[in-house]
Amino acid sequence: MPVSGDGRPDPDALLRAAAQEGRGRLKIFLGAAPGVGKTFEMLSEGAARRRDGTDVVVGVVETHGRAETEALTRGHEIIPRLNVAYEGRTLGEMDLDAVLARGPRLVLVDELAHTNAPGSRHPKRYQDVEELLAAGIDVYSTLNIQHVESLNDIVASFTRVRVRETVPDSILEMAEIEVVDIPPDELIERLKAGKVYLPHEATRALSHFFSKSNLSALRELALRRAAQAVDAQMLEHVRALGVGGTWAGSDRIVVAINELPGADGLVR
Repeated sequence: MPVSGDGRPDPDALLRAAAQEGRGRLKIFLGAAPGVGKTFEMLSEGAARRRDGTDVVVGVVETHGRAETEALTRGHEIIPRLNVAYEGRTLGEMDLDAVLARGPRLVLVDELAHTNAPGSRHPKRYQDVEELLAAGIDVYSTLNIQHVESLNDIVASFTRVRVRETVPDSILEMAEIEVVDIPPDELIERLKAGKVYLPHEATRALSHFFSKSNLSALRELALRRAAQAVDAQMLEHVRALGVGGTWAGSDRIVVAINELPGADGLVR
């Protein structure tokens, strides 16, 4: 695909690049399923950045009681959670205002698809992340592939599970993506060993969502989505520079839609 007719930089690409100046950068640790090690990898990389002198804080991390993950939070400055009262319970959410007031170079924010407690400033955690990025703060976050909005129908078609918490593709398009990947057999062994869920939950998960065929399909989706992100970022880069010539890209299709039910699924 030619970059431009006269070989000059693409004005739209330059404008988009200029709009990013002063904003924080987002990195997403993307996995095929819970238990592959996304939070572990995020904390490990955050610790490495801290050792290199970067000002790093933990905005919110869900360790799910995993000892090895909890150990990695030690040494990090952790922003206390904001307690939100809801239906007689107290829910702990990321304290967005406290993170903004602290103003670190990098904040670690687990579970990007999380739905915030009612009464929070934003309904979704990814919207909290957008505000942090707009304030010039870099963010590391984690996400499972089944929570990507455009893949919602595909995942439901073979897992028979409709994921309700989704993240818009536009969020992934602005991010650097690192796939945290382990073979399905290894993840299944982690489940059996109780390293992902409690034993009774693991048994049910293995016979449903965590079947080997499902995990293999989810893994392929994660790898494909990461490749698409790299492809899109490469094309944006060459457009901004005005590099001429033809560049290979991923396949693209045109879909005709109308007002009938099911059209939204085609768009996704």
